[in-house]
Amino acid sequence: MDEIQYKLEHVKVTPIAADNIDKTFRSSCIDLISAALGGKVLGYSDQWFADASNLINPAAPIRQPGKMVYTGAWYDGWETRRHNAEPFDWVVIRLGVASGTVEGVEVDTAFFNGNHAPAVSVEGCFSQDDEQVLSWKGDRGGWETILGIQECGPSQRFGWKLDSPTRKQYTHVRLNMYPDGGIARFRLYGHAVPVFPEDKEAIIDLAAAQNGGVAVACSDQHFGSKDNLILPGRGRDMGDGWETARSRTKGHFDWAIIRLGAAGFIQSFIVDTAHFRGNYPQQVRIEAIEWKGEREPEADAADWIEMAEPVKCGPDQEHPVESRVKDKAFTHVKLIMVPDGGVKRLRVFAKRAV
Repeated sequence: MDEIQYKLEHVKVTPIAADNIDKTFRSSCIDLISAALGGKVLGYSDQWFADASNLINPAAPIRQPGKMVYTGAWYDGWETRRHNAEPFDWVVIRLGVASGTVEGVEVDTAFFNGNHAPAVSVEGCFSQDDEQVLSWKGDRGGWETILGIQECGPSQRFGWKLDSPTRKQYTHVRLNMYPDGGIARFRLYGHAVPVFPEDKEAIIDLAAAQNGGVAVACSDQHFGSKDNLILPGRGRDMGDGWETARSRTKGHFDWAIIRLGAAGFIQSFIVDTAHFRGNYPQQVRIEAIEWKGEREPEADAADWIEMAEPVKCGPDQEHPVESRVKDKAFTHVKLIMVPDGGVKRLRVFAKRAV
Protein backbone atom coordinates (compact mmCIF):
# COMPACT_ATOMS: atom_id res chain seq x y z
CA MET A 1 0.00 0.00 0.00
CA ASP A 2 2.80 2.43 0.89
CA GLU A 3 4.43 1.84 -2.49
CA ILE A 4 1.41 2.99 -4.50
CA GLN A 5 2.42 6.14 -6.38
CA TYR A 6 -1.08 7.43 -7.15
CA LYS A 7 -2.18 8.90 -3.83
CA LEU A 8 -5.80 9.72 -2.98
CA GLU A 9 -7.51 11.59 -0.17
CA HIS A 10 -8.47 9.51 2.85
CA VAL A 11 -12.22 8.86 2.98
CA LYS A 12 -13.69 7.48 6.19
CA VAL A 13 -15.52 4.22 5.51
CA THR A 14 -16.86 1.27 7.45
CA PRO A 15 -15.98 -2.17 6.04
CA ILE A 16 -19.06 -4.36 5.55
CA ALA A 17 -18.84 -8.13 5.94
CA ALA A 18 -19.67 -10.08 2.79
CA ASP A 19 -22.88 -11.56 4.20
CA ASN A 20 -24.11 -8.12 5.27
CA ILE A 21 -23.56 -6.24 1.99
CA ASP A 22 -27.00 -6.92 0.53
CA LYS A 23 -28.92 -6.12 3.71
CA THR A 24 -26.87 -2.94 4.19
CA PHE A 25 -27.49 -1.48 0.74
CA ARG A 26 -30.24 -3.30 -1.15
CA SER A 27 -33.15 -2.00 0.94
CA SER A 28 -32.27 1.69 0.65
CA CYS A 29 -30.07 2.12 -2.45
CA ILE A 30 -29.76 1.05 -6.05
CA ASP A 31 -26.68 -0.07 -7.98
CA LEU A 32 -26.09 3.11 -9.95
CA ILE A 33 -23.82 1.48 -12.56
CA SER A 34 -25.68 -1.76 -13.23
CA ALA A 35 -25.90 -2.68 -16.91
CA ALA A 36 -29.58 -3.48 -16.33
CA LEU A 37 -30.13 0.14 -15.38
CA GLY A 38 -28.18 1.44 -18.37
CA GLY A 39 -24.69 1.71 -16.91
CA LYS A 40 -21.99 1.54 -19.58
CA VAL A 41 -18.26 0.90 -19.67
CA LEU A 42 -16.76 3.72 -21.73
CA GLY A 43 -13.08 2.82 -21.62
CA TYR A 44 -10.31 0.94 -19.85
CA SER A 45 -6.55 0.64 -19.66
CA ASP A 46 -6.53 -3.06 -20.54
CA GLN A 47 -8.84 -6.10 -20.68
CA TRP A 48 -6.58 -8.76 -22.12
CA PHE A 49 -7.90 -11.78 -20.23
CA ALA A 50 -11.52 -10.80 -19.48
CA ASP A 51 -13.79 -7.94 -20.54
CA ALA A 52 -14.37 -4.90 -18.34
CA SER A 53 -18.07 -4.97 -19.27
CA ASN A 54 -18.47 -8.02 -17.00
CA LEU A 55 -17.96 -5.76 -13.99
CA ILE A 56 -21.47 -4.27 -14.23
CA ASN A 57 -23.34 -7.48 -15.06
CA PRO A 58 -26.19 -7.58 -12.51
CA ALA A 59 -25.99 -11.38 -12.26
CA ALA A 60 -23.73 -13.07 -9.74
CA PRO A 61 -20.37 -14.21 -11.20
CA ILE A 62 -20.04 -17.83 -12.26
CA ARG A 63 -17.19 -20.28 -12.70
CA GLN A 64 -16.51 -22.71 -15.54
CA PRO A 65 -13.43 -24.76 -14.54
CA GLY A 66 -11.39 -25.98 -17.48
CA LYS A 67 -12.90 -23.59 -20.01
CA MET A 68 -10.11 -22.06 -22.07
CA VAL A 69 -10.18 -19.22 -24.59
CA TYR A 70 -7.51 -17.63 -26.82
CA THR A 71 -6.00 -15.65 -23.95
CA GLY A 72 -6.09 -18.48 -21.39
CA ALA A 73 -8.53 -19.59 -18.70
CA TRP A 74 -12.00 -18.05 -18.96
CA TYR A 75 -13.09 -15.75 -16.13
CA ASP A 76 -16.39 -14.02 -15.50
CA GLY A 77 -15.00 -10.60 -14.67
CA TRP A 78 -12.41 -8.02 -15.69
CA GLU A 79 -8.80 -9.21 -15.86
CA THR A 80 -5.76 -7.36 -17.15
CA ARG A 81 -2.27 -8.48 -18.16
CA ARG A 82 0.59 -9.04 -15.74
CA HIS A 83 3.46 -6.65 -15.04
CA ASN A 84 1.61 -3.36 -15.45
CA ALA A 85 4.17 -0.57 -15.88
CA GLU A 86 1.66 2.07 -14.75
CA PRO A 87 0.61 2.58 -11.12
CA PHE A 88 -2.81 1.01 -11.77
CA ASP A 89 -5.24 -0.35 -14.34
CA TRP A 90 -8.53 1.50 -14.70
CA VAL A 91 -12.02 1.33 -16.15
CA VAL A 92 -14.37 4.28 -16.68
CA ILE A 93 -18.12 3.73 -16.30
CA ARG A 94 -21.01 6.07 -17.02
CA LEU A 95 -23.85 5.73 -14.52
CA GLY A 96 -27.17 4.30 -15.67
CA VAL A 97 -29.01 7.33 -14.23
CA ALA A 98 -28.77 11.04 -15.01
CA SER A 99 -26.59 11.42 -11.92
CA GLY A 100 -26.34 9.95 -8.46
CA THR A 101 -25.01 10.29 -4.93
CA VAL A 102 -23.00 7.44 -3.40
CA GLU A 103 -23.39 5.59 -0.09
CA GLY A 104 -21.23 2.53 -0.61
CA VAL A 105 -19.04 0.39 -2.84
CA GLU A 106 -18.73 -3.34 -3.44
CA VAL A 107 -15.87 -5.10 -5.19
CA ASP A 108 -16.22 -8.86 -5.72
CA THR A 109 -13.13 -10.91 -6.62
CA ALA A 110 -15.11 -14.17 -6.93
CA PHE A 111 -13.03 -17.00 -8.43
CA PHE A 112 -9.96 -14.77 -8.89
CA ASN A 113 -7.37 -16.47 -6.69
CA GLY A 114 -3.71 -15.74 -7.38
CA ASN A 115 -4.75 -13.29 -10.08
CA HIS A 116 -7.03 -11.08 -7.96
CA ALA A 117 -6.71 -7.33 -7.52
CA PRO A 118 -4.49 -6.55 -4.50
CA ALA A 119 -6.08 -3.12 -3.95
CA VAL A 120 -8.66 -0.76 -5.45
CA SER A 121 -9.94 2.80 -5.29
CA VAL A 122 -12.93 4.61 -6.82
CA GLU A 123 -13.13 8.15 -8.19
CA GLY A 124 -16.06 10.13 -9.56
CA CYS A 125 -16.84 13.20 -11.63
CA PHE A 126 -19.80 15.16 -12.96
CA SER A 127 -19.60 15.76 -16.71
CA GLN A 128 -21.81 15.77 -19.79
CA ASP A 129 -18.79 15.07 -22.02
CA ASP A 130 -17.83 11.38 -22.23
CA GLU A 131 -14.88 12.11 -24.50
CA GLN A 132 -13.37 14.58 -22.06
CA VAL A 133 -13.69 12.08 -19.21
CA LEU A 134 -11.99 9.38 -21.29
CA SER A 135 -9.19 11.75 -22.27
CA TRP A 136 -7.97 11.75 -18.66
CA LYS A 137 -7.15 8.02 -18.97
CA GLY A 138 -5.05 7.16 -15.90
CA ASP A 139 -4.30 10.78 -14.96
CA ARG A 140 -5.94 12.81 -12.22
CA GLY A 141 -8.00 14.95 -14.61
CA GLY A 142 -11.23 16.04 -12.98
CA TRP A 143 -11.61 12.95 -10.80
CA GLU A 144 -12.51 13.26 -7.11
CA THR A 145 -12.06 10.52 -4.51
CA ILE A 146 -15.14 8.46 -3.59
CA LEU A 147 -13.29 5.51 -2.03
CA GLY A 148 -9.65 5.77 -1.04
CA ILE A 149 -7.22 2.92 -1.63
CA GLN A 150 -8.51 -0.30 -0.03
CA GLU A 151 -6.87 -3.71 0.10
CA CYS A 152 -8.60 -6.70 -1.51
CA GLY A 153 -8.07 -10.44 -1.34
CA PRO A 154 -8.82 -13.58 -3.34
CA SER A 155 -12.30 -14.76 -4.26
CA GLN A 156 -14.57 -12.82 -1.93
CA ARG A 157 -16.95 -9.86 -1.70
CA PHE A 158 -15.65 -6.64 -0.19
CA GLY A 159 -17.99 -3.85 0.86
CA TRP A 160 -17.38 -0.35 2.21
CA LYS A 161 -20.04 2.05 3.52
CA LEU A 162 -19.10 5.71 3.35
CA ASP A 163 -19.33 7.23 6.82
CA SER A 164 -20.55 10.42 5.11
CA PRO A 165 -22.48 9.67 1.89
CA THR A 166 -21.52 12.00 -0.93
CA ARG A 167 -23.49 15.21 -1.25
CA LYS A 168 -22.10 15.82 -4.71
CA GLN A 169 -23.73 14.15 -7.70
CA TYR A 170 -21.68 12.04 -10.10
CA THR A 171 -22.24 10.98 -13.70
CA HIS A 172 -19.10 8.85 -14.16
CA VAL A 173 -16.85 6.73 -11.98
CA ARG A 174 -13.39 5.27 -12.44
CA LEU A 175 -12.46 2.00 -10.76
CA ASN A 176 -8.70 1.78 -10.20
CA MET A 177 -6.98 -1.58 -9.64
CA TYR A 178 -3.44 -1.63 -8.14
CA PRO A 179 -1.39 -2.62 -10.05
CA ASP A 180 -3.28 -5.18 -12.17
CA GLY A 181 -5.21 -8.45 -11.87
CA GLY A 182 -8.87 -9.45 -11.82
CA ILE A 183 -12.20 -8.31 -10.38
CA ALA A 184 -15.48 -10.13 -11.00
CA ARG A 185 -18.06 -7.45 -10.14
CA PHE A 186 -18.20 -3.77 -9.16
CA ARG A 187 -21.29 -2.22 -7.50
CA LEU A 188 -21.83 1.44 -6.71
CA TYR A 189 -24.67 1.84 -4.20
CA GLY A 190 -26.47 5.14 -3.91
CA HIS A 191 -29.41 7.25 -4.95
CA ALA A 192 -30.44 8.45 -8.39
CA VAL A 193 -30.81 12.20 -8.78
CA PRO A 194 -33.33 12.38 -11.62
CA VAL A 195 -34.09 15.25 -13.96
CA PHE A 196 -37.84 15.76 -13.67
CA PRO A 197 -39.90 17.61 -16.32
CA GLU A 198 -40.53 21.29 -15.59
CA ASP A 199 -44.20 20.75 -16.38
CA LYS A 200 -45.84 20.02 -13.02
CA GLU A 201 -48.70 18.23 -14.80
CA ALA A 202 -46.39 15.80 -16.55
CA ILE A 203 -47.16 12.14 -15.82
CA ILE A 204 -44.05 10.04 -15.25
CA ASP A 205 -43.15 6.64 -13.81
CA LEU A 206 -42.21 7.55 -10.24
CA ALA A 207 -41.40 3.91 -9.39
CA ALA A 208 -38.63 3.74 -12.02
CA ALA A 209 -35.13 3.42 -10.59
CA GLN A 210 -33.97 6.10 -13.01
CA ASN A 211 -36.50 8.47 -11.42
CA GLY A 212 -35.35 7.68 -7.90
CA GLY A 213 -37.58 4.72 -7.08
CA VAL A 214 -36.22 2.05 -4.71
CA ALA A 215 -37.60 -1.41 -3.89
CA VAL A 216 -37.22 -1.25 -0.12
CA ALA A 217 -38.68 -4.56 1.11
CA CYS A 218 -40.45 -7.74 0.10
CA SER A 219 -41.84 -10.92 1.64
CA ASP A 220 -39.74 -13.25 -0.51
CA GLN A 221 -37.45 -13.15 -3.56
CA HIS A 222 -36.38 -16.76 -3.87
CA PHE A 223 -36.04 -16.83 -7.66
CA GLY A 224 -35.83 -13.16 -8.66
CA SER A 225 -35.03 -9.89 -6.89
CA LYS A 226 -37.58 -7.22 -6.01
CA ASP A 227 -35.06 -4.69 -7.40
CA ASN A 228 -35.91 -5.89 -10.93
CA LEU A 229 -39.46 -4.51 -10.67
CA ILE A 230 -38.29 -0.93 -11.26
CA LEU A 231 -35.74 -1.48 -14.04
CA PRO A 232 -36.21 0.00 -17.53
CA GLY A 233 -37.60 -2.04 -20.41
CA ARG A 234 -39.40 -5.38 -20.30
CA GLY A 235 -36.31 -7.50 -19.65
CA ARG A 236 -34.80 -10.43 -21.47
CA ASP A 237 -36.20 -13.48 -19.61
CA MET A 238 -37.69 -14.57 -16.27
CA GLY A 239 -34.33 -14.05 -14.59
CA ASP A 240 -34.71 -10.27 -14.39
CA GLY A 241 -38.12 -10.12 -12.73
CA TRP A 242 -39.39 -10.53 -9.18
CA GLU A 243 -40.31 -14.16 -8.46
CA THR A 244 -41.14 -15.82 -5.16
CA ALA A 245 -41.09 -19.44 -3.97
CA ARG A 246 -44.19 -21.58 -4.40
CA SER A 247 -46.52 -21.35 -1.41
CA ARG A 248 -48.40 -24.26 0.12
CA THR A 249 -50.35 -22.34 2.76
CA LYS A 250 -53.98 -21.39 2.37
CA GLY A 251 -54.49 -17.63 2.22
CA HIS A 252 -50.85 -16.95 1.35
CA PHE A 253 -49.74 -13.83 -0.51
CA ASP A 254 -46.42 -12.15 -1.31
CA TRP A 255 -45.67 -8.43 -1.35
CA ALA A 256 -43.05 -5.88 -2.38
CA ILE A 257 -42.83 -2.23 -1.31
CA ILE A 258 -41.52 0.48 -3.64
CA ARG A 259 -40.51 3.92 -2.39
CA LEU A 260 -41.36 6.40 -5.14
CA GLY A 261 -38.73 8.80 -6.43
CA ALA A 262 -40.98 11.65 -5.28
CA ALA A 263 -44.38 11.95 -3.67
CA GLY A 264 -47.03 11.91 -6.35
CA PHE A 265 -50.67 11.83 -7.36
CA ILE A 266 -50.97 8.37 -8.91
CA GLN A 267 -52.98 8.17 -12.12
CA SER A 268 -52.41 4.59 -13.26
CA PHE A 269 -50.25 1.49 -13.03
CA ILE A 270 -48.90 -1.23 -15.29
CA VAL A 271 -48.22 -4.69 -13.89
CA ASP A 272 -46.12 -6.58 -16.43
CA THR A 273 -45.80 -10.40 -16.39
CA ALA A 274 -43.47 -10.51 -19.41
CA HIS A 275 -41.82 -13.96 -19.77
CA PHE A 276 -43.81 -15.38 -16.85
CA ARG A 277 -45.97 -17.87 -18.71
CA GLY A 278 -46.67 -20.67 -16.21
CA ASN A 279 -45.77 -18.94 -12.99
CA TYR A 280 -47.57 -15.58 -13.06
CA PRO A 281 -49.77 -14.68 -10.04
CA GLN A 282 -53.45 -15.58 -10.02
CA GLN A 283 -54.13 -11.95 -9.22
CA VAL A 284 -52.43 -8.83 -7.91
CA ARG A 285 -53.55 -6.06 -5.60
CA ILE A 286 -52.01 -2.59 -5.34
CA GLU A 287 -51.93 -0.40 -2.26
CA ALA A 288 -50.28 2.95 -1.53
CA ILE A 289 -49.40 5.04 1.49
CA GLU A 290 -48.27 8.57 2.31
CA TRP A 291 -45.47 7.88 4.77
CA LYS A 292 -43.81 10.51 6.92
CA GLY A 293 -41.98 8.24 9.36
CA GLU A 294 -38.20 8.05 9.62
CA ARG A 295 -37.99 4.41 8.57
CA GLU A 296 -39.74 2.72 5.68
CA PRO A 297 -43.38 1.68 6.24
CA GLU A 298 -44.08 -1.87 7.38
CA ALA A 299 -46.20 -4.10 5.15
CA ASP A 300 -48.89 -4.25 7.85
CA ALA A 301 -48.97 -0.50 8.59
CA ALA A 302 -52.49 0.77 9.21
CA ASP A 303 -52.56 3.52 6.57
CA TRP A 304 -52.20 1.51 3.34
CA ILE A 305 -54.98 2.38 0.89
CA GLU A 306 -56.29 0.02 -1.80
CA MET A 307 -55.70 1.72 -5.14
CA ALA A 308 -57.72 -0.52 -7.46
CA GLU A 309 -59.86 -3.60 -7.63
CA PRO A 310 -57.88 -6.89 -7.58
CA VAL A 311 -56.47 -7.59 -11.05
CA LYS A 312 -56.74 -11.05 -12.57
CA CYS A 313 -53.38 -11.83 -14.20
CA GLY A 314 -52.46 -13.58 -17.39
CA PRO A 315 -49.19 -14.84 -18.85
CA ASP A 316 -46.55 -12.70 -20.55
CA GLN A 317 -48.50 -9.45 -20.81
CA GLU A 318 -48.93 -5.92 -19.49
CA HIS A 319 -51.92 -5.32 -17.22
CA PRO A 320 -53.00 -1.63 -17.20
CA VAL A 321 -54.64 -0.57 -13.95
CA GLU A 322 -56.45 2.73 -13.37
CA SER A 323 -55.94 4.40 -10.00
CA ARG A 324 -59.12 5.13 -8.10
CA VAL A 325 -57.41 7.64 -5.78
CA LYS A 326 -55.96 10.43 -7.92
CA ASP A 327 -56.30 13.43 -5.62
CA LYS A 328 -54.08 12.29 -2.73
CA ALA A 329 -50.28 12.24 -2.69
CA PHE A 330 -48.48 8.96 -1.95
CA THR A 331 -44.85 8.13 -1.20
CA HIS A 332 -44.83 4.30 -1.35
CA VAL A 333 -46.64 1.59 -3.31
CA LYS A 334 -47.14 -2.04 -2.28
CA LEU A 335 -47.60 -4.72 -4.94
CA ILE A 336 -49.32 -7.85 -3.60
CA MET A 337 -49.23 -11.17 -5.49
CA VAL A 338 -51.93 -13.73 -4.73
CA PRO A 339 -50.81 -16.29 -3.85
CA ASP A 340 -47.27 -16.12 -5.31
CA GLY A 341 -45.42 -16.17 -8.65
CA GLY A 342 -43.55 -13.69 -10.77
CA VAL A 343 -43.95 -10.13 -12.02
CA LYS A 344 -41.47 -8.52 -14.39
CA ARG A 345 -42.07 -4.77 -13.91
CA LEU A 346 -44.29 -2.38 -11.99
CA ARG A 347 -44.93 1.08 -13.43
CA VAL A 348 -46.50 3.82 -11.32
CA PHE A 349 -47.57 6.76 -13.48
CA ALA A 350 -48.11 9.90 -11.45
CA LYS A 351 -47.91 13.68 -11.25
CA ARG A 352 -45.35 14.91 -8.78
CA ALA A 353 -46.74 16.52 -5.65
CA VAL A 354 -44.79 19.80 -5.78
